[in-house]
Amino acid sequence: MIDARIRKSFPAGRESHPFTLDLHIATAAGAAVLFGPSGAGKSLTLDAIAGFSRPDSGRILIDDVLLFDAAAQVNLPPRRRHCGYVFQSSALFPHLTLRQNLAFAALRLPRLERTRKVGEMLEQFHLAHAAGRKPSELSGGQRQRGSIARALLAQPRLLLLDEPSSGLDNLLREELYALLHEVRSTFRMPILLVTHDLDEAIALGDEMFVLNNGLLLQSGPPAAILDHPAGDEVATLLGRFNVLDAEIVAMDPGAGRSRLRCTPPGTVPFDIDAPYFPGHLLGARLRTAIRCDHLRLGPSSSAVPLRLQSLSHRAGSVRIEFSGGIFADVPERDFHSPPAGSPWLVQFPCESLRLLK
Repeated sequence: MIDARIRKSFPAGRESHPFTLDLHIATAAGAAVLFGPSGAGKSLTLDAIAGFSRPDSGRILIDDVLLFDAAAQVNLPPRRRHCGYVFQSSALFPHLTLRQNLAFAALRLPRLERTRKVGEMLEQFHLAHAAGRKPSELSGGQRQRGSIARALLAQPRLLLLDEPSSGLDNLLREELYALLHEVRSTFRMPILLVTHDLDEAIALGDEMFVLNNGLLLQSGPPAAILDHPAGDEVATLLGRFNVLDAEIVAMDPGAGRSRLRCTPPGTVPFDIDAPYFPGHLLGARLRTAIRCDHLRLGPSSSAVPLRLQSLSHRAGSVRIEFSGGIFADVPERDFHSPPAGSPWLVQFPCESLRLLK
């Protein structure tokens, strides 16, 4: 169980704006993710939990062990917090071999047991063939696996990962994800990791905390947040939504339906079908969101003609930008350009629209 109330402020400088981290994170999830853009306060949160940065106020507990309490003047040093911390840079000692790096983390063990544990860890992390190499002679993936293995050898009560896949290609990233799932099932310790990659958060996290500008905006299972963002700021940060300003122009409570007039900037307003939103009257102004991958192309009774701006092919999908800053992510197998001279018809499925607070 992680329960961290952290407040830390940095005043404005000659070339910097003021910043305040003020949040409360409580989770019993096996793997929890701090998600948000650069500068949101994610790494600072890890540093505060690990003891590398002292909060101005707050309280930090891991499994009922008090690590920090400003009011009680408790502030355990990092070595007594027993947090395994894997930095973006891996932070392996450059003058030691990989085996020596791992052995350093297990110095408290008797020599024979230390040798056995290090050997087991090298085998488990598929690093035995590189045990005699120094960090500069390892690949990025090997350095990252070595860093995680070294952190685990210290038998921490919590594993902290700061953007663990940073700098890895897609293949190594998938290998890392598989390794972290194995770590969770084998070592059974809580993991708190930082990422600004939503796919990574979904792949690894049981619970996600969305941060921006030092504040916690929403928490919950990643899939639940993706399906129901708490507001337009969260929807924008996720990067998978079209956020639309709209007005209710018709409503049928009996059928559970309404009609919205959307007014994206720089384009002609258009009407779409929507669910009935209880508590909102005819003429009410709303902010709604729909996932980019829920838009559909092709003719239908409710399709809207939009002007194409650009399209780009990705691995297995096509991202299409329309006028008004509207995006659609379409599986490549389902993508068909309309005939030359024909409009692009876009469907906004009613059941996919979400009302933002």
